[in-house]
Amino acid sequence: MKSRDDIDSALSAQYALGTLRGNARLRFEKRLAQEQELAQQLGRWQTLLAPFENNTQQQIPPERVWKKIQLSLPPQRPTSLWNWNYLGWALAAGLAAVILVPYFTSRSPDLAPLVVLNSSDATKGQWVVSADSERKTLQLVPVQPRTIAANNSLQLWAIPSGAKPISLGLVNASEPTQLTATNVALSPGTTIAISLEPQGGSPTGQPTGPVIFSGTL
Repeated sequence: MKSRDDIDSALSAQYALGTLRGNARLRFEKRLAQEQELAQQLGRWQTLLAPFENNTQQQIPPERVWKKIQLSLPPQRPTSLWNWNYLGWALAAGLAAVILVPYFTSRSPDLAPLVVLNSSDATKGQWVVSADSERKTLQLVPVQPRTIAANNSLQLWAIPSGAKPISLGLVNASEPTQLTATNVALSPGTTIAISLEPQGGSPTGQPTGPVIFSGTL
């Protein structure tokens, strides 16, 4: 049986995705005004999902896709609004799972989402950066991992407002990477960036290649 937290998390995900409808949505919004923890949970989902929404262009699926969906559904028609709500929740949960499984399955329970690094090219994926409460331990998880040439490395930088970039280390292009940030204060306004460098990292201590992902705290 799902716990209350699991149910609230699913409702928050569905609300953030825009698939929570009717009375269920009204009840959820009423709870939001009264329950701070629920509002915080929704905020976490909105933070995680917003970059995908902002970088996703609407696509009209071919007719054959709809036909395949119809053929895969049970022959009986749902007999209640609850069934339709459940179907909507299932689709929303499935979409969220496809997008976020690489993040949630690799995230340490002591780390919380900090920033999403976006590429100027929406097709090149993103990175979810998490941190501990002191922002000294970072974990980077690639969304839609990309491959890079063997003679290149990805390097992470912190760029305080008005200051020079500070290297935080090399990042694995296709797997989660954990780094420490003891040499810089990750305060609001700091830019987190990933640049493409020669193998082993920048030889100068400053970015020498193009910045391919970035985000601001």
